[in-house]
Amino acid sequence: MRQRMRITVVIATINRPELVAKTLGHLADQQRLPDEILLSAPGPEHLGDLALARGPQGVVIRGLFGARGSCAQRNIALDAAEHTADIIVFFDDDFLPSPDYLANLEAAFASNPDYAVVRGHAVMDGAHGAGFTFAQGIALLPGVGARAASYPAVQDLAGGYGCNMSVRASAVCGLRFDERLPLYGWQEDIDFTSQFRPRGRIVALGNLTGVHLGVKGGRVSGLCFGYSQVVNPVYLIRKGTMSASFGRRLILRNLAANIARSLRPEPWIDRRGRLRGNLIAAAHVLRGRIEPEYVLKLQAGRR
Repeated sequence: MRQRMRITVVIATINRPELVAKTLGHLADQQRLPDEILLSAPGPEHLGDLALARGPQGVVIRGLFGARGSCAQRNIALDAAEHTADIIVFFDDDFLPSPDYLANLEAAFASNPDYAVVRGHAVMDGAHGAGFTFAQGIALLPGVGARAASYPAVQDLAGGYGCNMSVRASAVCGLRFDERLPLYGWQEDIDFTSQFRPRGRIVALGNLTGVHLGVKGGRVSGLCFGYSQVVNPVYLIRKGTMSASFGRRLILRNLAANIARSLRPEPWIDRRGRLRGNLIAAAHVLRGRIEPEYVLKLQAGRR
């Protein structure tokens, strides 16, 4: 009989207490409930009274409070979970997993001791468009399995996707998210998970599915995000956690999209702000200034 593994779900959140409460309520529908849920936020006001009361019955739910930024918030949770969990699951606060997600995840880790990082598929991903409301995401979930049927059962990857990715706790061995990638921490998922490659396989599994709402509230400004779109890949290439070819494609694709769409931008994207951020970052890179933290100055209105 397979031994039960202890699963800890980590959700880093900011400024979205109502959404967190709804997402916790949704996790109660999992066929295999998590053993613990860690909500990492800058302070208790980001969770509100609802969040800690809405989770699955019998599941330990803890609020962890500290620094602001996705990397720092996830690191606080890693400190709490690394030595108590067998599987650490990172869900965005707007990711809705299919009901069998955690059951399939546990089976995969238990049956494949060489798996270090496992990610699923956001079959419907609102991050690539206007986003979905919570009600729309719930309505989309029943059709997710059929749409995912064409995915490979197992696919080896270079890194994970932050909205739904999991790591084997015993493989963490002190690894942490890079807090030089502040605020939204763009590409922090690739940076963190690519470092597991010497410790095991990094895979995507076709039977791990869900809907990513892509909620726009609580994100950073277009200017800050545009800066990170250029500087973060350059920083990670130099660090050695992102290939130069992938990083160049990422920068050029985003720069081209921001240029092409800045004349008629989508209502939900600040294309002109992103383009300004791209150009400021490009000027810095040309001068040899590779400083992801500069977005904090942009956020504060300083140059």
